[in-house]
Formats: sequence, structure tokens, C-alpha cells
Amino acid sequence: MNVNDLVAKAKWLRKEVFEMLARAGQGHLASAFSQIEIIVALYYGGVLRYQPGNPDDPERDRVLISKGHATMSVYPILADIGFFPMEELDRYGTPEGLLRIFGNITIPGIDVTSGSLGHGPGVGSGMCIAAKRDGSDRRCFVVLSEGEMYEGSTWESILFAAHNKLDNLIVVLDRNHKIILGDTEDMLGLDPIDEKWRACGWHVLSADGHSFDSLLEAFGQIGSAPGKPTVIIAETVKGKGISFMEGRPEWHYLIGDEE
Repeated sequence: MNVNDLVAKAKWLRKEVFEMLARAGQGHLASAFSQIEIIVALYYGGVLRYQPGNPDDPERDRVLISKGHATMSVYPILADIGFFPMEELDRYGTPEGLLRIFGNITIPGIDVTSGSLGHGPGVGSGMCIAAKRDGSDRRCFVVLSEGEMYEGSTWESILFAAHNKLDNLIVVLDRNHKIILGDTEDMLGLDPIDEKWRACGWHVLSADGHSFDSLLEAFGQIGSAPGKPTVIIAETVKGKGISFMEGRPEWHYLIGDEE
């Protein structure tokens, strides 16, 4: 797809995710909206290796939404590429439906049960070691929230991945500067975030997380640092696409007919 097609896909995805949340009456819309372009670039920008209609392909790249509350942003794409019927989107969050509020491995194409934060990089590291031992070139992409950098398990995994030279592990840090309580730099400062990853032995890239040109340029550099895992620090806006949600932590989880 060209950039205009990707922009159209992002608009489509925001609409689908919004309608899913409205029908279910629950979800984390602002967190999902900050990563929309990241997800679209992965699946439609020629980055991921997968076969449409075949979620069981053992050689497909894995995608872990470590910020499990935002996994709903992937569901319309997985339906669109034929991993399950589109009708399941209408049953999102219902007892009879396939799609859970948080990511679950019972869903075709969802590779980790997430929701307890900080585990995506560790699970991804295990998958990448397994791939190397299998002689496979499959990769694992982890979408990580910056709030998860408050978790000790995240830092353990960062060190582990660098020590084991997991250059098939790619983390995309959704850097929207917000957690549920407010701004990350007010809660517990993370900057200089790039230097911290670099000091731990990672190949560090940066991108505008809402620009397909910027994202695809960064994804195009994957593999340019053999022996090092890669992190792409994607600057994003929480709630991107809805003006009164953008950059406001109170929309991390807020529902109701009036809103």
C-alpha cells in the first residue's frame, strides 16, 4: 500500500474501534488510538511476514500487544486479513463472542494473553530465542506502553534480550507521555528514554508514531544492527484522532452514554 492507502486504513480502523467500544460500552479508546498508525504500518505497510487467512502459519512474524488494554485496535485488522470472520467485531466484549476486552491467545492472530503489564518483552524474548534455536527467521514485534517501563520485569527482559543478542526482537514504544494518573514525566520521569535503552545494548531508533513515512523509515532499518534487539521510540498522542481526548489522561478509561 502507498501512504495514502495507509492513511485511509488508519481512518477505517479508528472508526471500527470506536464503534466496537460504543457497542460494548467498555474499553480503552485513547490507548488504542495512540497506536493506530503503528499497527497499520506493521500489517499493511509491508513490514510483517504473514499469510492472509492463515493464522496458524508457524513462520509468520509474531505481534505482542504488551499494553493489553489496547489490543482491541488489532481485532479489525485480523478480521480484515481473514484470521476470523468480520461478524465477530459486532460481538466484541460479549459472552458469546470470540473477542475479549483484553488480548487472549484463544483469538486467532493474538500471540499473548495480556493485561498484566510489563510482560510483552519477556514473552517476546522467549519467542525469539525459540525461533533462533529452530533455525527460523521469524521475528517478534512488541508494542509497549511507556507506563510498562515502570515494571521491573520490563527491565529484566531488556537486559536479557541484549545479552542473548536477540536481533529478531523489535519493540515499538508507544510514547504518548501519559499513564492513567497523568504525565509520565510528572509521575516518574523516563527521559532520557533513548539513552537508557541504548545503554542496555539495544539498537535505538525514533519515529513520529502518527506519520507513515517516519514509521516505515524506522521499520526499514530493522536488521541494520546485527546482534542487537531493536527499539523504535514512537512519539504519539494519547487519544489521537478525537480532539477532546487528545493528550488527556482522564480518557485512559472513560465510558458512558453522555461522553
